[in-house]
Amino acid sequence: MAIAFFLNLGFAIIEFIGGLLTNSTAIMADAVHDLGDALSIGLAWVMGGLSQKPVSTHFSYGLKRLSLLSALINGLVLIGGTAWVLSESLPRLLDPQMPHTAGMFALALLGIAVNGYGAYKLHGGKTLNEKVLNWHLLEDMLGWIAVLIVSVVMMFVELPILDPILAITFSLFILFNVVRHTWTSIGLFLQKSPDPAMQQQLQTTLLAIPGISALHHLHLWSLDGEQHVLTVHLVSDRVLDANAYQALKAEVNARLEPYRLAHTTIEVELPDEACRDEHYLNQH
Repeated sequence: MAIAFFLNLGFAIIEFIGGLLTNSTAIMADAVHDLGDALSIGLAWVMGGLSQKPVSTHFSYGLKRLSLLSALINGLVLIGGTAWVLSESLPRLLDPQMPHTAGMFALALLGIAVNGYGAYKLHGGKTLNEKVLNWHLLEDMLGWIAVLIVSVVMMFVELPILDPILAITFSLFILFNVVRHTWTSIGLFLQKSPDPAMQQQLQTTLLAIPGISALHHLHLWSLDGEQHVLTVHLVSDRVLDANAYQALKAEVNARLEPYRLAHTTIEVELPDEACRDEHYLNQH
């Protein structure tokens, strides 16, 4: 992330200068986008480090959700930057201006190299934050490939309107994907199930355990999009002695092992036992 941050920040500065010199809205569009990426990566870098701190009295789950917070802020920054680019590019459709094509071509080559290397360094990340950042860098690389193609076309055919069309197309494409990822981050913040299919599988798996007659209050949520938390109440079909209780715990652990859950809290209730949570909900 450190390498990706410094690459994007340095290249964003180069893009702003290059965009002004080449009179290209497409390059200015990517300059704003790369600056947003640099700020986002820097924030992810800092928060990613803080999220590795151990649990404490005040933060009993640790600070893993800082990574998720970073992903959310990243999305909001990019949405704002892309909206600004659109507001600058749309008027150019009515009054297109010919950019400096040789400068566009040179910046496109540099952009492909910088963003391609940054995406390579972040490839394989597992957290939602790392996946979002990697997607942004891949988008940037594809965008620079488009800039390269357009600059070559305009070297031979004077079509200045291609520049704002490219900027708008690129911005709309980025906006669609960023909104999608940001919506995912918001859902995880609101403790939406990170994987409804997995939640259904967990319910089926637990109900298949011999001696379990029912379950309720099954909640699956995620700390950072990667590390999931499960809480559930299991209802036994009979009164359990100490040995039977230990055997049931061992069976539950074995059934849950393939799901690689970060935290689990499981309560076993006896037949006809009143559930404290149900009682609390009824009272409130």
